[in-house]
Amino acid sequence: MSMPFGSAAQMGLTQWLQLNSPCMKEHISITMQLAFLAFFVIHFAWKRLGAVRNRGGNDIEEDLKKQSFSYKLSLLCSVSIFGTHCFILLLLFQNSTVPQCDSSVSVFSAEISQALSWLIVSVYVMKIKKWRLIEFPWMLRTWWLCSFILSLTFTAHFITAKDEPLEFRDYADLTCLVASLFLLTVSIRGKTGLQFLESSEVTEPLLLCSETEQIKKKSSSFSPYGNATLFQRITFSWINPLFSLGYKKPLEKDDVPNIYVKDSAQTCSQAFDKNLKTTIEQEGPGRAFFYKSVLRFVWKKAAINALFAVVNASTAYIGPYLINDFVVFLTKKQDQSLNYGYLLALGFLSAKIVETVTQRQWIFGARQLGMRLRAALISHIYQKGLLLSSQSRQSHTSGEIINYMSVDVQRITDFIWYVNNIWMLPIQISAAIFILQKHLGLGAVAALVTTLMVMACNYPLTRIQRTYQSDIMNAKDERMKATSEILKNMKILKLQAWDNQFLNKVKRLRKKEYDCLWKSLRLQAFTTFILWGAPSLISVVTFVTCMLIGVKLTSGAVLSALATFQMLQSPIFGLPDLLSALVQSKVSADRIASYLQQSETQKDAVEYLSKDDTELSVEIENGAFSWEPEASRPTLDEIELRVKTGMKVAICGAVGSGKSSLLSSILGEIQKLRGTVRVSGKQAYVPQSPWILTGTIRDNILFGSIYESEKYERTVKACALIKDFELFSNGDMTEIGERGINMSGGQKQRIQIARAVYQDADVYLLDDPFSAVDAHTGRQLFEECLMGILKEKTVLYVTHQVEFLPAADLILVMQNGRVMQAGKFQELLKQNIGFEVLVGAHNEALDSILSIEKSSRNFKEEAKDEDDTSAIAESLQTQRDSEHNISTENKKKEAKLVQDEETEKGVIGKEVYLAYLRTVKGGLLVPIIILAQSCFQMLQIASNYWMAWTAPPTAESKPKMSMDKILLVYALLAAGSSLCVLARTILVAIGGLSTAEKFFSRMLCSIFRAPMSFFDSTPTGRILNRVSTDQSVLDLEMAIKLGWCAFSIIQIVGTIFVMSQVAWQVCVIFIPVAVACVFYQRYYTPTARELSRMSGVERAPILHHFAESLAGATTIRAFDQRDRFISSNLTLIDNHSRPWFHVASAMEWLSFRLNLLSHFVFAFSLVLLVTLPEGVINPSIAGLGVTYGLSLNVLQATVIWNICNAENKMISVERILQYSKIPSEAPLVVDAHKPLDNWPNVGSIVFRDLQVRYAEHFPAVLKNITCEFPGGKKIGVVGRTGSGKSTLIQALFRIVEPSHGTIVIDNVDITKIGLHDLRSRLGIIPQDPALFDGTVRVNLDPLAQYTDQELWEALDKCQLGDVLRAKDEKLNATVVENGDNWSVGQRQLVCLGRVLLKKSNILVLDEATASVDSATDGVIQKIITQEFKDRTVVTIAHRIHTVIESDLVLVLSDGRIAEFDSPAKLLEREDSFFSKLIKEYSMRSKHFTGSNNLLS
Repeated sequence: MSMPFGSAAQMGLTQWLQLNSPCMKEHISITMQLAFLAFFVIHFAWKRLGAVRNRGGNDIEEDLKKQSFSYKLSLLCSVSIFGTHCFILLLLFQNSTVPQCDSSVSVFSAEISQALSWLIVSVYVMKIKKWRLIEFPWMLRTWWLCSFILSLTFTAHFITAKDEPLEFRDYADLTCLVASLFLLTVSIRGKTGLQFLESSEVTEPLLLCSETEQIKKKSSSFSPYGNATLFQRITFSWINPLFSLGYKKPLEKDDVPNIYVKDSAQTCSQAFDKNLKTTIEQEGPGRAFFYKSVLRFVWKKAAINALFAVVNASTAYIGPYLINDFVVFLTKKQDQSLNYGYLLALGFLSAKIVETVTQRQWIFGARQLGMRLRAALISHIYQKGLLLSSQSRQSHTSGEIINYMSVDVQRITDFIWYVNNIWMLPIQISAAIFILQKHLGLGAVAALVTTLMVMACNYPLTRIQRTYQSDIMNAKDERMKATSEILKNMKILKLQAWDNQFLNKVKRLRKKEYDCLWKSLRLQAFTTFILWGAPSLISVVTFVTCMLIGVKLTSGAVLSALATFQMLQSPIFGLPDLLSALVQSKVSADRIASYLQQSETQKDAVEYLSKDDTELSVEIENGAFSWEPEASRPTLDEIELRVKTGMKVAICGAVGSGKSSLLSSILGEIQKLRGTVRVSGKQAYVPQSPWILTGTIRDNILFGSIYESEKYERTVKACALIKDFELFSNGDMTEIGERGINMSGGQKQRIQIARAVYQDADVYLLDDPFSAVDAHTGRQLFEECLMGILKEKTVLYVTHQVEFLPAADLILVMQNGRVMQAGKFQELLKQNIGFEVLVGAHNEALDSILSIEKSSRNFKEEAKDEDDTSAIAESLQTQRDSEHNISTENKKKEAKLVQDEETEKGVIGKEVYLAYLRTVKGGLLVPIIILAQSCFQMLQIASNYWMAWTAPPTAESKPKMSMDKILLVYALLAAGSSLCVLARTILVAIGGLSTAEKFFSRMLCSIFRAPMSFFDSTPTGRILNRVSTDQSVLDLEMAIKLGWCAFSIIQIVGTIFVMSQVAWQVCVIFIPVAVACVFYQRYYTPTARELSRMSGVERAPILHHFAESLAGATTIRAFDQRDRFISSNLTLIDNHSRPWFHVASAMEWLSFRLNLLSHFVFAFSLVLLVTLPEGVINPSIAGLGVTYGLSLNVLQATVIWNICNAENKMISVERILQYSKIPSEAPLVVDAHKPLDNWPNVGSIVFRDLQVRYAEHFPAVLKNITCEFPGGKKIGVVGRTGSGKSTLIQALFRIVEPSHGTIVIDNVDITKIGLHDLRSRLGIIPQDPALFDGTVRVNLDPLAQYTDQELWEALDKCQLGDVLRAKDEKLNATVVENGDNWSVGQRQLVCLGRVLLKKSNILVLDEATASVDSATDGVIQKIITQEFKDRTVVTIAHRIHTVIESDLVLVLSDGRIAEFDSPAKLLEREDSFFSKLIKEYSMRSKHFTGSNNLLS
């Protein structure tokens, strides 16, 4: 009766393994249900165990606020499917339905297991409400996905059945399919949608708050990606809340969640640093250390990505492998079971799903790894920048280093994306050859040889491309270096009327870069032609070889080969990109490796001791130091210095004598050749050129320290800043512009003195702290700060003001890099070996002041004057230095000068696209390019269709014509398609580069013609970001990205055309899927667009912070603030990584969903072809449809991906267009009002009712100024801070335009003439001396207008002739960026040399000699007097003797003229402002002379 168990099991197993078994559906179903039940038992046991451990929770449901549609739908569908299976079971018991399976055990087991599974699912869904779950568990969602696939597979025949009568079982299966589809939608979304109330002391809605608040709350505590489940990571559904929010409103910065802790800049930097140190310890220095360190850093994540990539490459070839079997099945359908066809379809679909999942994971993983590497490299480039020695800084300008950070790092991280192609390439080629060998035999050898030959052609092309890429980077470096320097000194260029010359300089550098780009793109176009034509070439060679060796070409074999060749396109097309990325990353990696090996400041140059260990604060023994270690003579030599705690040491000497270098030796900034330097305690440093950070004044003073109100107020008072704070609407919370551009030089100097004082250090090093402030403020600083709040501290200060020397405990007189004299003031005077020269020059200046004062009125000493000093000082608050921007003199201006970067919102306007497309020849190239690509696609389809139509369906059949004719036609069609590709690539290269060049030219001209207010309020980093990163996108990417949008659309239209020719029914399913694709794309775009904009905006602060840090690296090191600045850099990197990471994630989210939709279309078409009766369609043509359908998922995703990617890249075009439309200054030349060649020949300046305001809604800064500066006279301009002195000078040069009134120079209204005509005829020496990278000759004479003899005469007059004659290069002596290898005093002398050469009839001196010693100042004043004897000289100065000798003095107060007369007449009035100023100064001088018997 019963069969033996072993035999039954064997028979059952055999039956299960039979593909054509009528019970296959039941067997698969039972297997799935049992697996689900097993997983459920384990999952439930684990949950119950956790519940027992955490017992005590409240399970009441009263806190449920709302049941969502998703939850109700999931419950309804689960119960419906459970009910359906129960009903089927009931019918089976009653024998009312006849199953296909002949095994009743299998049928009942399948239905019972399904009913049981869906009962469990239904109960589980009900419990979700009780368990307060916000998301459906991953196990439940996986089950819903599997159920849908199972239901779709075995219900597919119903969808296409036409003749068979429908049974109840078919309707039941259809019901389950629809319900499963809804559950699949719910599982993809993942959210239950349930909303609860959180019970606590104060009930607050946990889930009723807005999505914005939820995301903000989450982003502050955790990363959605870091907390995502496996299922969420596979489907990228963890980013759904961000999409939901971004679809409802434009995203803000705070809406973007945090990144995963492993992706944070700090984690990446620490890991890379560890690998770097390990590699250097094991391998030693050399370029190889960089590559090995990067390899150690990336290998784990890269290995995982490689695994995904290998699986992806392998599964991609399953489709081509199965095509021949599919064609054979369609040809012999009557001999095959439909189940075999469905199994083939399932094989196609499964391979495609695995291919999609692995592809999305390796691409996302590569981007994530690239982000980590970028964070690590940027942080290390930054850290290296803070440690570079002076020699290294001279060889690497800030523009070059910014290029390393912005361009080179990007190229290396881009290669991380391409690197997986290295592993995929051999697998793809091997799989292709295997498939070809299976179907074409020895013909595969020809395919392999041809493929290898095509790839070998890339080697010489790659070598040439590498050279071109290196040239591009060098040219870009030069352009960026020049641009960065120009932007820093734009005000000087405008004042000197040099903007056109420097604009042409950048254009010349861009032309050089353009030539390199054109060579590279031309070669790339040729390479693309070879590789796009390669599949056609390979197929022609292979088919011809098969014909010659007698291999029969059936339609199945041909289609399989064509599909394989199509798959080979990916590695062959990708090869040039891979090689290009390899070349670019190799060049960039070598550059960064070289940079990271540059010399750093000596770590052992200074020994730091505890202040309790010694009574000496600073000690130098037998010190020799040099800025250039290879030089024959050291910068400093034979230095012996011992400074006790609390001493005040003054350092003086002529310009270039080594004063600043001595302070640098104590800081460890200059190379120590020999000797010992010891410093006791904490140190603080004030550089000669003020270094101010973008931020508030308070931030600059605190400099990372904790705010203590009493200490802060004491510091601010001692540094004479209280009155300045009153001038600003926000006091000390006023924001300072880039490089302190909206602060006067004196304010900047006092802010950085306050910064040093607030640090409460033990040793203070002050480099000429009084040069930028007026006499009264200088005295206040000296008495209240240096001798007051710092009286217990050790202070070494460089100064040119002799009046600050007597109070010093020790005076060092520097000469030629040596301490020539050391001692107290009186001791040095008695030595009579040089010190008295400095003092004598100062005495002459005092004599001139006192003599004018005595000649003006009977000057009597009264005892009460001493008592009146404070009152006079209070009434004075005399002139500070000239203000250089609007916010100092405009008290009501908003505190935030530097506004947040403007970004467009919403959809990128069509005008941006049209502006780009129409730039070259009005857009004529666009239709030609599209036509070329369309011809390529049509010829490709025609060639494939030709082969499929003419080839015999079986080996026994005959072809429609001879094979030689078939292959000849095929070869001609393939050749024609390749020529279309050549035309397209050349036109894209020409159009793209020409467009990029025109955009660059417009932007550059717009920036150079922008008013100074634009540069005052725009950080340099923003501009550099556009001329560097955004311009690179236009140069190399934009045209290709836009082109691919059109190309991929043409390709998918061709694919759909072929598939619809095979089976028009595909269109029925394709239309709703296309609608779903468009919906997804529209749902994706708002979020991705705003994230891309944020990413672009957040890149600029990294560059800006880096540029600021490089400029102040010495100060950062001196204050031991490296760690804080590195931390800020890491924060800025994370701020950029956040939107960038979510852009990459969003792109994968979209691609994953589009791929799944395309798989759905492909699966439907396969099922349709299997189901259609034999004879309805030609099997060969059906195979061609499948061949094209294999690439449908790639093409469909590519279309949307290219559109989205192009839109993201188009943001760069949008950003460049923003800077191409900057409101311009007045014209440079006005032909109708061109002044005479000798204008101005007299030099008279007349102000008529002049009013100036910086914007229409701002109050007037200058009010009704009416006066005349006679020609040939010397005019002094004085006034308090904010009185309008600098605005008057800016109005004279039309840096700001008058809002009312006029300025007339020699009867010419300057508001009517061109800016170049005006500025080129005036001369100015600005307070901040600016030198450019190059030579002394170029800096003296940028326009090359003068002879060498004239240059030497000017240098001799400005006291630099002997210095340059001592150098080997003479006039070609090197000047590095910012003139850092020259002292500040020497830089001011070069600026003086410029005006001596220019010989303008009107000269403006803006504290021109602030940084030179008194003796040099005296000589310079005499030279100016001689050289400009009959010319108009307008002087703003802090040294009183430079103003006292003027013919006229203009006193400004609150934007109005307070006094205007000769010094003598003003001194006759004791109540005049000028009289009070002289009286205060003379009292201080009298005190000085009385103390030291200098004037007796």
